[in-house]
Amino acid sequence: MKEKRKQFSSVFTYASILVGILVLLGAIFPDQFGKTSGAIGSWVTETFGWYYMTIFTLILFFCIFLGFSPIGKLKLGKPNDKPEFNTLSWLAMLFSAGMGIGLVFYGSSEPISHYLAPPTADPETRAALAEAMRSTFLHYGFHPWAVYGIVALALAYSQFRKGEVGLISKTLRPILGDRVDGPIGNIVDVLSVFATIIGVAVSLGIGAMQINGGLNYLFGIPNNQLVQGIIIAVVTVLFLYSAWSGLSKGIQYLSNLNMILAGLLFVAILILGPTLFILNMMTSATGDYFNTLIFNSLDVAPLNEQKHEWMQSWTIYYWGWWMSWSPFVGIFIARISQGRSIREFIFAVLLVPTFVSIFWFSAFGLTGIEVGQNAPILFDMPPETQLFGIFNELPMSIILSIITLTLISSFFITSADSATFVLGMQTAFGTLNPASFIKVVWGLSLSAIAYILLLAGGESGLNALQSAAIISALPFSVVVILMAIAFYKDANQERKSLGLTLTPNKKAMKEYIDKTKKEEDKRS
Repeated sequence: MKEKRKQFSSVFTYASILVGILVLLGAIFPDQFGKTSGAIGSWVTETFGWYYMTIFTLILFFCIFLGFSPIGKLKLGKPNDKPEFNTLSWLAMLFSAGMGIGLVFYGSSEPISHYLAPPTADPETRAALAEAMRSTFLHYGFHPWAVYGIVALALAYSQFRKGEVGLISKTLRPILGDRVDGPIGNIVDVLSVFATIIGVAVSLGIGAMQINGGLNYLFGIPNNQLVQGIIIAVVTVLFLYSAWSGLSKGIQYLSNLNMILAGLLFVAILILGPTLFILNMMTSATGDYFNTLIFNSLDVAPLNEQKHEWMQSWTIYYWGWWMSWSPFVGIFIARISQGRSIREFIFAVLLVPTFVSIFWFSAFGLTGIEVGQNAPILFDMPPETQLFGIFNELPMSIILSIITLTLISSFFITSADSATFVLGMQTAFGTLNPASFIKVVWGLSLSAIAYILLLAGGESGLNALQSAAIISALPFSVVVILMAIAFYKDANQERKSLGLTLTPNKKAMKEYIDKTKKEEDKRS
């Protein structure tokens, strides 16, 4: 018990101090904070762009290898464990993890941006349209979900099969041994907490910008940092109330509401937009995405200045954002996946959210581009307002806009509330019931960091948000690499002990299950 208090207090204290320093610096010196973070972010993208591209690609191929290898037969849990959720509910929760503020914010604005400023093609051409969809699919496709998957896989295997607590540091025991229980483990957990805070704060900042953009477009409310601060404050009160009172049912209802609202929006856009064009382009762009996957996974464009500059603002930013989100999403996915086989887990995590994203961006992106071609003023709107501009050109525009504002607000609350739980768990020795005080501290920290980044970004709040994501991902990427190595070492050793091959070894498996069952019977 003593050790638990020590572990809890050190991770919580160090992470709180680190976040507190950032908040103070950003509040006192917002301009300098923005310039410094921007300079560091630019240096990271220029110096480590190749590293991000390589790591994401290797993790993707590692996941595919695991899915087809004998290790895929291992279960995330004891041999007799059954999945807690049925397959349909599990897949729906994977889908909900893949949906978020980012998809609503970038659903139309990213394809439009690539169409106006493509990686290599001439702007506003057919080639630019093809590149726009292919690039968007790349950013929301297999690569981010491979990173989420490997973090979740290492956590679920460590927790449900090896009996460790749900801390990132404990997944490294196969290569670091008992050192994960000391200062090294604390450093790993502090890094995961910091990455989570930055990753979620980026989403909250984007959400505040888009809510403000919608209110400005619909009701003429000023679109500025003061209003965005008020929006963050109001939503903070709502999700802190939930975090403090532990209204898990309320969050469950909100999550279901997210799914319903997102589904309604998608169907509405598919029907009201250029339906046949969407279906045709989605099919063609998906083939283009698969056809160029390997090249675009590793291309850092050293000889193409146009694409090189484009990648700094898009692909590298996304890889940083996804890396910083991975502890948060990974813990969630691990929690719902007990009892699944590794093979089932890998292919579900890679395929389901990827194809959901393809459907989503095809409907919203292609509708936005076609609307912009007929109403060019749309292309001049800021990203946070473009979606509402598109609705203005479609039937039922007010209803669609209200649904969108409700959806963004609901995503804001559920994301922040879930993040406070994950952060509380990570700083309270992996407990599934962190104290309300801890959750409130992290909730306030998330909101403060989100607003500080908006202040530091000046007129373009996205600049500081992008820089923060890119910077925070760099140290945590090392942790993810170590997690992958540790997981493979442990899982492969167990695979050998079970005699698992591509052809089932039924005798070895039966002996192992019988042995495990006897040990469990003795303990009970």
